[in-house]
Amino acid sequence: MLAGYLVGYFKLLPTSGSTILSQFVYIIALPALAFIKLSQVPVDAFFNWPFLIVIGGGMLLTFCFSLVIAYFFFPTHLTGHALHALSAMYSSTGYIGLPIIFLVFGESGFVPGIIGAVITGAVFMPLAIILIEADKSGGGGKVAPCIKAMLASVLKNPVLIATALGLLVSSQSIQLADPVVTFFELLSGAYIPCALFAAGLFISSCSVNGETTEIAWLVFVKLLIHPLITGWLAYEFFNLEGMLSTIAVLQAALPCGVPVFVLAQHYKTFVVRSSAVIVVSTLLSLASLSTLLIFLT
Repeated sequence: MLAGYLVGYFKLLPTSGSTILSQFVYIIALPALAFIKLSQVPVDAFFNWPFLIVIGGGMLLTFCFSLVIAYFFFPTHLTGHALHALSAMYSSTGYIGLPIIFLVFGESGFVPGIIGAVITGAVFMPLAIILIEADKSGGGGKVAPCIKAMLASVLKNPVLIATALGLLVSSQSIQLADPVVTFFELLSGAYIPCALFAAGLFISSCSVNGETTEIAWLVFVKLLIHPLITGWLAYEFFNLEGMLSTIAVLQAALPCGVPVFVLAQHYKTFVVRSSAVIVVSTLLSLASLSTLLIFLT
């Protein structure tokens, strides 16, 4: 990440470099990793319902809590409230979380790690889009077509498709040919360095401006409240043990993800604030994640 930031800061790559590298990570490297790893593990390992409920429940409770706080303390329209709530719970699982989980837990951490990426992108991004489109329609009856288009977009998500195909191969006990395995392993090997480098490159082009009170609050929720809620669910409510509880809390404690900024940019709302939340939460997470790992592992 630091290498990516320095390359961007000294303009050794064009400003479009972050976008292109991020697209490679999200469209090529991460789907290749998801497919080849999930094709080699039992399907039951993916559908661990207590873990799914813990990580998804932590996201949902944080989203709803932040939506209420935005309504009462940061008055704006529903679009702003939805992006506020998304910024509070959308973890950078794909670009930062999964690489860290791999480095700490190795191959055994991949399945719970990819679950977080799938839930975040397939459930909560569409949820925010539904709220935004409802706000934009203004009761004009245009919500249904927008939701259909959004659902179609979700179904075309490369990570979701790769996950489904990997689970299909595993469930049918299909043996992939060695050249196929080698091909996907070569692509997936680029995931960790490219993801971290792309994150640093993106941060170098962002500014930290906007409503400082709201930005500070969102960073506080993302790095502290979200993992506390998830930790409560993991340790007190579902009694998850070992690696699963650690990964659940770790994913909740990740900084805000870049897709929030992309969505804000698309709707031309909350752009500066989402960018600032990503930058500040990422910089602070260098210390907070390190501290968390010391206590949890």
